[in-house]
Amino acid sequence: MSANRAFPLNPVTSLLIGASMWGVIWYPMRLLETQGLSGIWLTLILFAVALVVSLPYTYKAFAEFVTSPGHAALLMLAAGWTNIAFVEAVLNGNILRVLLLFYLSPLWAVILGWLILRERPSRVAVVSLFIAMGGAVIMLWDGRMGFPWPSSTADWYALSSGFAFALSNVITRKAQHLSLSAKVLSVWAGVVVLGVAIILSSHIAMPAISLQTFLAAAVLGVAGILLMTTLVQHGVTHMPVHRSAVISLIELVAGAVSQQLLTDEIVTVREWVGGALIVIGAYLSARATHT
Repeated sequence: MSANRAFPLNPVTSLLIGASMWGVIWYPMRLLETQGLSGIWLTLILFAVALVVSLPYTYKAFAEFVTSPGHAALLMLAAGWTNIAFVEAVLNGNILRVLLLFYLSPLWAVILGWLILRERPSRVAVVSLFIAMGGAVIMLWDGRMGFPWPSSTADWYALSSGFAFALSNVITRKAQHLSLSAKVLSVWAGVVVLGVAIILSSHIAMPAISLQTFLAAAVLGVAGILLMTTLVQHGVTHMPVHRSAVISLIELVAGAVSQQLLTDEIVTVREWVGGALIVIGAYLSARATHT
């Protein structure tokens, strides 16, 4: 949605709340899954509701999709996969592990920024890349496989979601001519378009869910997806990238705390060490965007 100077929260508070919500939304998603609403259908309903509710404020931005179809299409595809893969990962994987692997995204951004935007990474950015990749190797190492490779589908979803998130950020920076409304709208529209394509191509049947479950998903789409996206967009729009990227790491804290309180999932020492390196690498990478 367009920037609003009368927004009730300052950018830092807005981003803190939005990122924290992203760290805990996995729990109501899992509750909905137990009621028969599967991953791709859950994702589609959540983002479709957010898209429809936002239309009174964002519909004019569709004109920008026509005048700049290339960037809009790339942004929709990257943002769409970011969220579809993220939901699949948190529904099926260890929450903290998923969040930590997702937060390799600042390091992917360094590489993509160099390749696409021709931004030469600083020494700090290069060092941060090696630190974070070392953390990923530690987290993903499985002696039985003989090579540090993702061991589950959830790992792949988390990694690809983080990569797509970094790609969407780079596209956003490159497409300066697109308004904030168009960029936010592309997130919801991208999920809807890609989600429908996946459902149709894979012949995924519509789940038999109750009206109550559907309404609960709709409420989460508005109170969760739409609100979180708006809060985060407001925050990152009004502060330097290096600062917003560091503040966004609060999602990891929220995810870790909620996981320990709400599940019996165990995070191993190896995963904590690898995760700590990823966080350090992400922090250094975010700082490097300002140097």
